[in-house]
Amino acid sequence: MIGAVIIIFLVIGIVVFFSGLLQVYQFQRAVVFTLGKFSHVKEPGLGWIVPIIQRARIIDMRIKTADVPRQEVMTKDNIPVLANTVVYFKVEKPEDVVIKIEDFEYAVRQYTQAALRDVIGNAELDFVLSEREKIANSIKEIVDAETTDWGVDIESIKIQEIELPSEMKRAMAKQAEAERERRAVIIAADGELKASENLKKAADNLATNPVAIQLRTLQTIRDIAADPSEKIVLFMPTEIVETVKKIVKK
Repeated sequence: MIGAVIIIFLVIGIVVFFSGLLQVYQFQRAVVFTLGKFSHVKEPGLGWIVPIIQRARIIDMRIKTADVPRQEVMTKDNIPVLANTVVYFKVEKPEDVVIKIEDFEYAVRQYTQAALRDVIGNAELDFVLSEREKIANSIKEIVDAETTDWGVDIESIKIQEIELPSEMKRAMAKQAEAERERRAVIIAADGELKASENLKKAADNLATNPVAIQLRTLQTIRDIAADPSEKIVLFMPTEIVETVKKIVKK
């Protein structure tokens, strides 16, 4: 009878011992509570807690990714945009994320969403489109300042997409097209100005030498006459005729 009791107690002891074993992986921490009160944080490895008296909550310490759904935000100049972000964060103090907040992952997403509305709502559209990195950094500062008390560290926040309404897209496309046309006109005008300056220089050089003008005229005639199908009637100045006669006599 005594031997049976000993065996029973031995079996109970073995069951209790194995039920209290706790295996914590390298990327985890175990927050241990004793009789409902926070006791300590169990580091990675194999440990043991007292069954019934102690409870453990396993916390993943790796970087987590939370996608903040696309939402409509009104900019400072009253233009609606659709924006969605991704927040990267990790647990710094596992006891705080268990004790101080119920669902820290949900809280991080909601707070990031609120910060996104605040930051974009205080910026004009041009700044939002051109300074996306600064917008993301401003959101990170706001969220990080709040979540530090929760035991969470915000690694980074990225704005994935900022989408404009269809009407705004068409208006910006027209503006961009008008800007390209304006630049093309300016470039063409610059080209005409440079060409006219070069022509003026050439005319000034030729004006100092009448023979050069005549030779240039003859060269032009030769180039035109290269095509036998062309018939050209020229009224040549007397100076050119005299020059040709002198060349022939020589």
